[in-house]
Amino acid sequence: MNRHKKIILLPVLAAVAFALFQYFTATKTVDVETGKVLRGALSDEQGEALGLQAYRQVLAKERVVETGPELEMVHRVAKRLVAVLGDAAQGFEWGVSLVDNQQANAFCLPGGKIVVYSGILPITRTEPGLAAVMGHEIAHATLRHGSQRLLKTQLAQTILQGASVSVSLADMSVEQQRAVLGAIGMGTQVGVLLPFSREHESEADERGLLYTARAGYDPREAIAFWQRMNEAGAGQPPEFLSTHPAHGTRIQRLQEFMPKAVAEYEGASGLTR
Repeated sequence: MNRHKKIILLPVLAAVAFALFQYFTATKTVDVETGKVLRGALSDEQGEALGLQAYRQVLAKERVVETGPELEMVHRVAKRLVAVLGDAAQGFEWGVSLVDNQQANAFCLPGGKIVVYSGILPITRTEPGLAAVMGHEIAHATLRHGSQRLLKTQLAQTILQGASVSVSLADMSVEQQRAVLGAIGMGTQVGVLLPFSREHESEADERGLLYTARAGYDPREAIAFWQRMNEAGAGQPPEFLSTHPAHGTRIQRLQEFMPKAVAEYEGASGLTR
């Protein structure tokens, strides 16, 4: 390898070395269900602080529902789900809000702040249907997916920056450099970040089913909910360009995991069904 090629490779090698440093010094949390070590960019305290900030911002711009049977149902479902989480949610400071917004959405922020949009209730239809959605969103928080995703993004950006410097040192025209950098950026997005997000969605689907079942709600309602979402015509980009699995893929994976969840549901005791 000649000296010029070695110089071109130096930024990439430095970026890889720094990315490895970022990875091995990242925050570690143990998944209480599997024993798997979860690496992320944020400590639980940092995640909770950011979650609380985001929660307040959402509530400040939305019309919060203060009373009514729908709010009571949201609180009831949250209480039953939180009761079965155990050490997975250790240290969480829970907050639960229903907002009057026709968007079909719900989320649980790091640290346990839950927001349900009224627009999703006609699709969940039943209390077990709502539990399936909220169980999924809570699983994102207990699995520290936000922190993991942020770390993955940081690592990708580090590598991309090193590659960008190497390309700028190479003997290429400006047009060639732009083409290569564009391809690298697209490859990072499609090949790393998006599949990682879809992996998180599948993890949250499975863990959320277990939470739903342990709380005494029939986990089979999750499949019925996603079938209704599909019928509602919520369009998605091609799966390989989406952060979420296609509805059909999601339903298939839920069906595969359902026997374990149903066994948990049938074995649940001491809870109101």
